[in-house]
Amino acid sequence: MILQVDHIEKSFGEKQVLKDVTFAAEGGQAFGLLGRNGAGKTTTIRIIMDVFAPDHGKILLDHEPIRYGEVSFGYLPEERGLYPKKKIFDQLVYFAQLKGMEKTAAGRSVDAWLERLEMSEYRDKKLDTLSKGNQQKIQLITALAHDPQIVILDEPFSGLDPVNAMLLKGVVKETIAKGKIVLFSSHQMNYIEEFCDGIAIINGGKVVLTGGLNEIRRAYPRNRLVIRSEANAQILQAFGKDAAYGEDGEVILTLPEPEAKNAVMQKLTQEYDIDEIRVAEPSLNDIFVEYTREQI
Repeated sequence: MILQVDHIEKSFGEKQVLKDVTFAAEGGQAFGLLGRNGAGKTTTIRIIMDVFAPDHGKILLDHEPIRYGEVSFGYLPEERGLYPKKKIFDQLVYFAQLKGMEKTAAGRSVDAWLERLEMSEYRDKKLDTLSKGNQQKIQLITALAHDPQIVILDEPFSGLDPVNAMLLKGVVKETIAKGKIVLFSSHQMNYIEEFCDGIAIINGGKVVLTGGLNEIRRAYPRNRLVIRSEANAQILQAFGKDAAYGEDGEVILTLPEPEAKNAVMQKLTQEYDIDEIRVAEPSLNDIFVEYTREQI
């Protein structure tokens, strides 16, 4: 499957919030939708899910206009939307039925997911008795219990401790491996880097960067080396103004041109005891800041 957002525009009154937004996400991969608060991410997601229609443009699935009656979505919103005073099992089954499941099948699926997320003991509890992290896991079940084809996760790791985050990582990887289209929206760049093959950065309602994350990184000049060594001080002295300490105590060496890196790496490994040496690529956080520092 391939989901295409094709030249979408949307205005509310006189304010245009989306301006010719275009990107594509493929099944079996995760795609990161990034932007600062107010950039247009939520509006884009709502149009993808047919909450409201675009003023211009269209949503395509496998190159054809999407038939919403034939496609199932799973959505984990950033803001929680469950009933705090209702029993967990009852409302999970109710939501699965709303998404087309027969009641018995919905119950089986909900119980399987409660077990998968280590939440079976809370089956008959009310939602407001749970911690924020456990409420997040219950919300996730509403997005996945009906086995959707397209899964949209908005800040999925919010409020999770490291153990529960690891549990959710496993679920996300399984979902991707099943060939589903997975859209990620998050400000936690480490998770985007871990899961997403492609990204789109929205700024001021426009897509300012889109493509494969590896290709985007490799498009940056490859003229810096990261070096870790017990001889850091000597390396700094030897290379003078071209070398400096990085944030984690490593040496960052800037080369006159990228083509010099092999010769310099060979020289370093011959003359010093090197623990690690690699080409410095920009982090996703660096790229995000570069493209969104000034809001359009």
